[in-house]
Amino acid sequence: MKQPENHRVVVLGYAAATCLGADFAATWRRAEQGEAGFRPLSRCQVATRSNVVGEIADWNPAALPYVSAKDRAMWNAAFVFLTMEMCRQALDDAGLVIDAATGPRTACLIGSALNGSDAYRIAQEQYTAHGPLKVSPYLLPNLCANLPGGKAGMLLGFTGPVFSPQGACASGNHAIALGAKMIQAGDCDFALCGGAETCLTPEIILGFANMLATIKVGENDRAYADPSQASRPFSLDRKGFVLAEGAAVLVLAAADAAKAHGLAAKAEVAGVGWNSDAHHFTRPNPQTVSQAMRQAITDAALSPEDIGAVNAHGTSTKAGDGAEADCLRQVFGARLPRLPISANKSQVGHSLGASAAIEAALAIESMRRGLVLPTVNHLADPALADLDVVPNQARRHAHEFVLSNSFGFGGTNCCLVFKGM
Repeated sequence: MKQPENHRVVVLGYAAATCLGADFAATWRRAEQGEAGFRPLSRCQVATRSNVVGEIADWNPAALPYVSAKDRAMWNAAFVFLTMEMCRQALDDAGLVIDAATGPRTACLIGSALNGSDAYRIAQEQYTAHGPLKVSPYLLPNLCANLPGGKAGMLLGFTGPVFSPQGACASGNHAIALGAKMIQAGDCDFALCGGAETCLTPEIILGFANMLATIKVGENDRAYADPSQASRPFSLDRKGFVLAEGAAVLVLAAADAAKAHGLAAKAEVAGVGWNSDAHHFTRPNPQTVSQAMRQAITDAALSPEDIGAVNAHGTSTKAGDGAEADCLRQVFGARLPRLPISANKSQVGHSLGASAAIEAALAIESMRRGLVLPTVNHLADPALADLDVVPNQARRHAHEFVLSNSFGFGGTNCCLVFKGM
């Protein structure tokens, strides 16, 4: 095997679709204003109090010019068209033209925790109601994790490696980390990296509700009258995360390739820290989580004092937020109260395999604009009084480096450090 070429890896552009908006511009505008995008479930009917969710705002794949009626019938896993559109928007934002030179040197790594589970549900309903011949012959392609990236390549023309990193709720960061490593090794010059999740089906919603992971909104909860208040990471009254659809794609590049094509960088992927807990399938291991944060900082040739802001995993669960806070204390020590910590899931919810990529894009844009996004819906928790979670409204804050955390079921951890340009 050839030796790694060790290119610097930069971020050229990004796209995102969240419950705040179907593109990054709409998502950013509302995030900066301190809004949250949650509302009662409309995708399906489910008898549960975990019925406040994040549905992608104004998303209509039927309106996309490359999606025909036949396409819609064949490709009924919603993450397929979502991934295709996010890749298209991300390339447009980056200014990268896919042609005979760049196409073979462009990879695509899009992670998902649950893949095409919505397509499986449709097939099951068709089988039950109409018999075996009504199960779609496209079911298996719809379930393949790599298919959305493959379909994006068919639409956009890139022919580099296409696969789907599976790291549960850390999948988006794993995709970015792997794409960066591939570029450093010289395997590709460009990589579309991120995650896509369309998880609002009855079984998934009930599964999370029954494992006590998502918030149950009763009449005495403040989200009962105002669903936008359902997600409240690091807050005194946090009760669980808000399940959300979402997707994001970042365009990475070797710095020299970006320069050769006249493309401007928005940030640099400065450090990667990844490991696993060997502890429990849902409860984090503080020792290894802290180690992943430290590894990302060390990989960036930095010390904890150099980190100017943190984008927290911050799910809004009692145990998860408490454990992440303990790990941040271990890594940053006495400096922690002076370090801004944003928890984007307070605004866009938890989109599982897409969440880390969405948060990476928001963290980079925040750094570029010299601010930190808020953790909305916040009520101070005395047990977390040493955390500056940027409560309730964005704040001006110039910083050069941001640490973006993500952790997933199975004890998988992936933390990234981004450098501003």
